[in-house]
Amino acid sequence: MAGLVRGAAQWFWDPDIWLPPNVTWESFDTTQVVKEAVIQPGQFARFGDLWYPIPLAVLVMAVRQVVEKFLFKPLGVKLGLKDRARRGPVEQPILENAFNTFGRGTIDSRILARDTGMTVIQVERWLRLRRLQQLPNTLQKFQETGWRWLFYTLILIYGFQCLWRKPWFWNIRHCWYDYPYHQIDPDVWVYYMVELSFYWSLSISQFFDVRRKDFWEMFIHHNTTIALMMFSWTTHSHRIGTLVLIVHDCADHLLELAKMFRYTRYQKTCDAVFVLFAITWVVTRCGVYPTWILYSTLIDAENFVEMFPAYYIFNGLLGTLQLLHILWTYFLFKAIQKALSKGGVDDKRSDSEPSDEEDENENELKKDI
Repeated sequence: MAGLVRGAAQWFWDPDIWLPPNVTWESFDTTQVVKEAVIQPGQFARFGDLWYPIPLAVLVMAVRQVVEKFLFKPLGVKLGLKDRARRGPVEQPILENAFNTFGRGTIDSRILARDTGMTVIQVERWLRLRRLQQLPNTLQKFQETGWRWLFYTLILIYGFQCLWRKPWFWNIRHCWYDYPYHQIDPDVWVYYMVELSFYWSLSISQFFDVRRKDFWEMFIHHNTTIALMMFSWTTHSHRIGTLVLIVHDCADHLLELAKMFRYTRYQKTCDAVFVLFAITWVVTRCGVYPTWILYSTLIDAENFVEMFPAYYIFNGLLGTLQLLHILWTYFLFKAIQKALSKGGVDDKRSDSEPSDEEDENENELKKDI
């Protein structure tokens, strides 16, 4: 068995798959001279570093709980949001048991109506109220959004501070000069580990947060981002990886800020921030990303690097991100269309939750039951 495991590991870590021709893993264990600069072993990216973000993701989730509870919850209350739980329907043991058993699945209302002596309409309304009871209130959504806004803002600032003096930030071809012998600067190491920890935390907490309409799209996005970062780190393509990160971080904080204003009913400010977000999104995700980064990885790289299998996988992940950008841009323009027709923006990646009108109708539903 041990021999089988070693054989599988040797096959998986075959340098002919992961690295350019004539480069092996041992190449990074010896002193290299690149442009008269001596690079010592240990200054390169190591796959073992990628284990750090997994336990750190737990720490990130713990920090999130503290920030939401002691920063954004008091702020939300001060801005007029109420900390109240949704009241559920009157107690019905048979319906409660069916709800707990089937959850979001299909429930036969006719059978439940027969068993409870209620009408089918009453059963369906009871189930609807029971689902509403599980959804978070506006204050809870404000807290969650506030945490993401804070992280995206801080990591954007750190990202620019980290990359501002890096040569590949100003000339992307430095991502391919002397590849793969690119040493890891301490600030780049921190940048990668923090970003990876955050995306691991999102991938885990997504199953416990407010369920969104694009749940599976976000699931694919988070895991594609994690895979992309791990691939770029392992193949020593972290320079292009940092550029992908900074481009993606430019718009996210604006979307979260717009949502915070929406939750607190500052609609005009929300609309203004949303417009700024839309412009930033289109410029970075549909302009800068494909014309700067994808062009470099698909066209420029071939002039400096001999191709290898992991390179094609890496480009496949970058292409998957672009497909998601196109999908979300479609949602974005749907939101803009709605804003023009109804006088207010509403992100199409919204929570799967009731509208304000549905909240106001809860009492009517309870009366019917």
